[in-house]
Amino acid sequence: MATLTLSLIAYLIGSLSFAVITSRAFGLPDPRSYGSGNPGATNVLRTGKRAAAALTLLGDSVKGWLAVFIAGRFAEVDAAEMTMGAAAVAVIIGHMYPVFFRFKGGKGVSTALGVLAALNLYAAAGTLATWLVVAAFFRISSLSALVAALFAPFFMLILYSPTHPFFISMTIVSALLIWRHKSNIRNLLAGTEGRLDAKKDSV
Repeated sequence: MATLTLSLIAYLIGSLSFAVITSRAFGLPDPRSYGSGNPGATNVLRTGKRAAAALTLLGDSVKGWLAVFIAGRFAEVDAAEMTMGAAAVAVIIGHMYPVFFRFKGGKGVSTALGVLAALNLYAAAGTLATWLVVAAFFRISSLSALVAALFAPFFMLILYSPTHPFFISMTIVSALLIWRHKSNIRNLLAGTEGRLDAKKDSV
């Protein structure tokens, strides 16, 4: 019961779309109404408000960390890791399909980083480094996110067994991230995906 309750709390935390909240606070248009339509930091940046984009990135990351932290803090002792893994998936689903914003959410990259930081800082550092390396070479945010999503379970597998809740949950999270990037994958294959320096792609 505790695992289910904490997973529900994680989902509700994930449903707080900081792109929308921050945009309203700054008097900006709803990020779902322009650009890529994705309520994420990169799309908010299209308004030219760097502070709003930075707060969106920070808020979405922190909520991922917070949901998993709360789950670990209040879980039953013998089910802590399983509960944290369940919360990790739940907060990502909340971000992607937020109950507070008509189930139209973001792609989950920033939130996933926060989740990883709560589960294991080494895995988070490795995944972030992967994103940065790919971004530096190719200058495509979505490609960086996809490659990082593929590597995140690999880093977890180095640290944990294939049956560990952290590895299983991160594999599910990565699959969700890739699914939400399906339009970006089509653009990448067609050679039409925007580059970071052109500010056309979004996470």
